[in-house]
Amino acid sequence: MRISSGVPGFDDLVEGGLLTDRLYVVSGPPGSGKTTFCSQFITRGAKEGETCLYVTMHETKEELMQDMAGYEFGFDRAMQSDAVQFLNLVTENGKRTITQFGSEGGLTNRLVAYIRQNDIQRVVIDSTMLLQHFMQDVDAEITGFLSALKQTDATILLISEMTDPSSYSDEHYLAHGVVFFHNFLDGGSMTRGVQVIKMRGTAIDCDIREISFGDRGLQVDPETKVDT
Repeated sequence: MRISSGVPGFDDLVEGGLLTDRLYVVSGPPGSGKTTFCSQFITRGAKEGETCLYVTMHETKEELMQDMAGYEFGFDRAMQSDAVQFLNLVTENGKRTITQFGSEGGLTNRLVAYIRQNDIQRVVIDSTMLLQHFMQDVDAEITGFLSALKQTDATILLISEMTDPSSYSDEHYLAHGVVFFHNFLDGGSMTRGVQVIKMRGTAIDCDIREISFGDRGLQVDPETKVDT
């Protein structure tokens, strides 16, 4: 079964949508579109009546909504609806919430228990930086964290700060799919693109496609390839 990413044009690159119950890594440099992409993914889930979870340690719910306020794809309404749960793991409220889901195993067991007990269908985790806050040895513990997430019945997007698409990390190897956003100067102007580097069970071509930002959020032009 496939579900829509909520991003116009992107689903054309992945045979109509993302396979459900899988873990995808969304990578790229700052300002390249990762958060917008994930926000559209969550918004689409809310519109479809799915239970969604946005996990972060970077921003409050209000700050995230302000970041997306310039778009009209309905993120604010989704975040204020019963369909979307928001969890900031560094706030006192977030810490109290997550500690109710087990006393052992740290973040991994608690987050997996939260997803399962709340029947979450779509998850965004922003970002791999939060693992450094909760894990003593990220390199040693990330394999267990990602493997546990893959065992849930949720479709999960994990935002990664990786900026080099040719440099694979543990999360890229372990994920079912890797989507990379590009920002680069071309003739004095900024060119943006998206590249599906890996997608198990899906025919992809790995070419970079042009993206743009408008009132409706991020949009992919599946027919226009970007030369680098």
